[in-house]
Amino acid sequence: MNAYLLLACAIVLEVIATSLLKASDGMSRPWPTLGSLLGYGLCFWLLSLVMKTVPTGIAYAIWSGVGIVLISLIGLFVFKQKLDLAAMVGIGLICAGVMVINLFSRASVH
Repeated sequence: MNAYLLLACAIVLEVIATSLLKASDGMSRPWPTLGSLLGYGLCFWLLSLVMKTVPTGIAYAIWSGVGIVLISLIGLFVFKQKLDLAAMVGIGLICAGVMVINLFSRASVH
């Protein structure tokens, strides 16, 4: 399977797991806690498969950048958390960095 497709799956699972962690209310609710732990386990397993072919720095940059953007959007729309201007500028810079890596870095090609 394509490493970048596996990476996308890992990111989605990580975002779901993080959302469930928030819903677990400090791990006091068993089902969201269990879902979160399972999601983290699966996403790290997928990330380990990705790192067999994608350089670690590239995989982690994409993982963390896309994950931050997605979880920030979930926080905004699902958990009704606010993003101030500094947060939005920072997220924009993260997106720009991920795009630069993918479009211009030879290290991202395997």
